[in-house]
Amino acid sequence: MAKEMNNRQAYFNYAIEDKYVAGVALMGTEVKSIREGKVSFNDAFCLFEKHELWMRGVYIAEYKLGTANNHIAVHDRKLLLHKKELKKLEARMKERGYTIVPLKIFFTDDQFVKVEIGLGRGKKVHDKRETLKERDTQKEIKRYLAK
Repeated sequence: MAKEMNNRQAYFNYAIEDKYVAGVALMGTEVKSIREGKVSFNDAFCLFEKHELWMRGVYIAEYKLGTANNHIAVHDRKLLLHKKELKKLEARMKERGYTIVPLKIFFTDDQFVKVEIGLGRGKKVHDKRETLKERDTQKEIKRYLAK
Protein backbone atom coordinates (compact mmCIF):
# COMPACT_ATOMS: atom_id res chain seq x y z
CA MET A 1 0.00 0.00 0.00
CA ALA A 2 1.30 3.44 -0.91
CA LYS A 3 2.23 5.82 1.84
CA GLU A 4 1.21 9.45 1.86
CA MET A 5 2.58 11.61 -0.94
CA ASN A 6 3.77 15.12 -0.06
CA ASN A 7 4.01 18.23 -2.21
CA ARG A 8 7.39 19.57 -1.08
CA GLN A 9 7.35 22.25 -3.77
CA ALA A 10 4.25 23.85 -2.21
CA TYR A 11 6.06 24.45 1.08
CA PHE A 12 8.95 26.04 -0.82
CA ASN A 13 6.79 28.35 -2.98
CA TYR A 14 4.10 29.29 -0.43
CA ALA A 15 3.89 30.37 3.19
CA ILE A 16 1.08 28.10 4.39
CA GLU A 17 -1.27 29.74 6.91
CA ASP A 18 -4.21 27.32 7.26
CA LYS A 19 -4.62 23.62 6.51
CA TYR A 20 -7.77 21.64 5.76
CA VAL A 21 -8.44 17.97 5.01
CA ALA A 22 -10.81 17.35 2.12
CA GLY A 23 -12.24 14.30 0.45
CA VAL A 24 -11.84 13.83 -3.29
CA ALA A 25 -14.40 12.62 -5.82
CA LEU A 26 -12.51 9.95 -7.79
CA MET A 27 -13.14 7.05 -10.13
CA GLY A 28 -12.14 3.52 -9.12
CA THR A 29 -9.14 3.35 -11.42
CA GLU A 30 -7.85 6.65 -10.00
CA VAL A 31 -7.90 5.20 -6.49
CA LYS A 32 -5.96 2.15 -7.69
CA SER A 33 -3.31 4.35 -9.32
CA ILE A 34 -2.99 6.46 -6.16
CA ARG A 35 -2.57 3.28 -4.14
CA GLU A 36 0.37 2.40 -6.42
CA GLY A 37 1.86 5.87 -5.84
CA LYS A 38 1.48 7.06 -9.44
CA VAL A 39 0.60 10.66 -8.55
CA SER A 40 2.29 13.98 -9.32
CA PHE A 41 0.87 17.19 -7.97
CA ASN A 42 3.79 19.63 -7.93
CA ASP A 43 2.02 22.12 -10.23
CA ALA A 44 -1.44 21.58 -8.76
CA PHE A 45 -3.70 24.26 -7.32
CA CYS A 46 -7.32 24.65 -6.24
CA LEU A 47 -9.96 27.09 -7.43
CA PHE A 48 -13.61 27.87 -6.85
CA GLU A 49 -16.24 27.41 -9.56
CA LYS A 50 -19.90 28.00 -8.66
CA HIS A 51 -19.15 27.78 -4.90
CA GLU A 52 -17.47 24.38 -5.31
CA LEU A 53 -13.76 23.73 -4.77
CA TRP A 54 -11.89 21.98 -7.60
CA MET A 55 -8.33 20.68 -7.73
CA ARG A 56 -6.56 21.30 -11.04
CA GLY A 57 -3.22 20.11 -12.39
CA VAL A 58 -2.99 16.78 -10.56
CA TYR A 59 -1.56 13.97 -12.66
CA ILE A 60 -2.80 10.49 -11.74
CA ALA A 61 -1.36 7.95 -14.16
CA GLU A 62 -3.79 5.70 -15.99
CA TYR A 63 -4.25 2.36 -14.26
CA LYS A 64 -2.14 -0.23 -16.07
CA LEU A 65 -4.78 -2.97 -15.75
CA GLY A 66 -7.64 -0.64 -16.63
CA THR A 67 -10.16 -1.25 -19.40
CA ALA A 68 -11.57 1.10 -22.00
CA ASN A 69 -13.29 2.88 -19.10
CA ASN A 70 -9.94 3.97 -17.63
CA HIS A 71 -9.76 7.53 -16.31
CA ILE A 72 -8.12 10.54 -17.96
CA ALA A 73 -4.72 11.27 -16.38
CA VAL A 74 -5.15 15.06 -15.91
CA HIS A 75 -8.55 16.58 -15.29
CA ASP A 76 -10.29 18.65 -12.62
CA ARG A 77 -11.26 16.78 -9.47
CA LYS A 78 -13.90 17.98 -7.05
CA LEU A 79 -12.89 18.44 -3.42
CA LEU A 80 -15.42 17.62 -0.72
CA LEU A 81 -15.60 19.97 2.28
CA HIS A 82 -18.32 21.15 4.64
CA LYS A 83 -20.25 24.24 3.51
CA LYS A 84 -18.91 26.24 6.45
CA GLU A 85 -15.31 25.47 5.46
CA LEU A 86 -16.02 26.26 1.80
CA LYS A 87 -17.50 29.66 2.67
CA LYS A 88 -14.54 30.48 4.92
CA LEU A 89 -12.01 29.49 2.23
CA GLU A 90 -13.87 31.35 -0.50
CA ALA A 91 -13.91 34.52 1.60
CA ARG A 92 -10.15 34.27 2.20
CA MET A 93 -9.50 33.63 -1.50
CA LYS A 94 -11.06 36.98 -2.38
CA GLU A 95 -8.21 38.66 -0.51
CA ARG A 96 -5.26 39.44 -2.72
CA GLY A 97 -2.32 37.06 -2.80
CA TYR A 98 -3.90 33.89 -1.39
CA THR A 99 -3.78 30.52 -3.14
CA ILE A 100 -5.06 27.09 -2.18
CA VAL A 101 -2.58 24.29 -2.92
CA PRO A 102 -2.72 20.56 -2.26
CA LEU A 103 -0.05 19.58 0.28
CA LYS A 104 -0.52 15.86 0.79
CA ILE A 105 -2.55 12.95 -0.62
CA PHE A 106 -3.16 10.04 1.73
CA PHE A 107 -5.51 7.20 2.64
CA THR A 108 -7.52 7.16 5.86
CA ASP A 109 -8.06 4.06 7.98
CA ASP A 110 -11.41 3.63 6.22
CA GLN A 111 -9.54 3.46 2.88
CA PHE A 112 -10.84 6.84 1.69
CA VAL A 113 -8.53 9.11 -0.31
CA LYS A 114 -8.05 12.48 1.37
CA VAL A 115 -6.16 15.59 0.35
CA GLU A 116 -4.62 18.03 2.79
CA ILE A 117 -4.92 21.50 1.27
CA GLY A 118 -3.25 24.65 2.47
CA LEU A 119 -4.19 28.29 2.19
CA GLY A 120 -1.01 30.20 1.57
CA ARG A 121 0.61 33.31 0.22
CA GLY A 122 3.29 33.14 -2.44
CA LYS A 123 6.82 33.63 -1.15
CA LYS A 124 9.11 36.31 -2.54
CA VAL A 125 12.55 35.43 -3.90
CA HIS A 126 14.33 36.57 -0.74
CA ASP A 127 12.03 34.37 1.37
CA LYS A 128 12.91 31.36 -0.79
CA ARG A 129 16.63 32.12 -0.37
CA GLU A 130 16.10 32.28 3.38
CA THR A 131 14.41 28.87 3.29
CA LEU A 132 17.36 27.39 1.37
CA LYS A 133 19.86 28.86 3.84
CA GLU A 134 17.89 27.47 6.76
CA ARG A 135 17.73 24.02 5.15
CA ASP A 136 21.51 24.02 4.52
CA THR A 137 22.16 25.05 8.12
CA GLN A 138 20.01 22.19 9.42
CA LYS A 139 21.93 19.74 7.21
CA GLU A 140 25.27 20.99 8.57
CA ILE A 141 24.04 20.63 12.16
CA LYS A 142 22.91 17.06 11.49
CA ARG A 143 26.26 16.19 9.89
CA TYR A 144 28.16 17.67 12.82
CA LEU A 145 26.05 15.81 15.39
CA ALA A 146 26.36 12.52 13.47
CA LYS A 147 30.17 12.56 13.88
